[in-house]
Amino acid sequence: MTDGVASPAAGSGELDPEDRKIITLARSARARNGTPEGAAVRDEMGRTYVASTVALDSLRLSALRTAVAMAVASGARSLEAAAVVTGAEAPADEDLAAVRDLGGAGTPVLLAGPDGVLRATISAS
Repeated sequence: MTDGVASPAAGSGELDPEDRKIITLARSARARNGTPEGAAVRDEMGRTYVASTVALDSLRLSALRTAVAMAVASGARSLEAAAVVTGAEAPADEDLAAVRDLGGAGTPVLLAGPDGVLRATISAS
């Protein structure tokens, strides 16, 4: 692990089923809405919240910040994990801050490409 980024293990097919689920949900949101990013978060109760990029004239939110906001608005008190599907090399610092605010510094953020393949697991710290 370097700078809070861990590369996926050689057999990334060994990803926890619940983590694989949030990557799949994030990928589906991105594809369904035709947006640059899709994201999903899992709260302390195992509930998931799925979102895509919001790009209105008056409101711009990344998919990950939108998913965190949905979790907060639904009463989540913490996060177990987050996933973002994007073509970007890494989540924005603001996205990691939102995950950290709700889930804590150690919350894993799974970064996957548009094909759904896990590229890295990043700590929200």
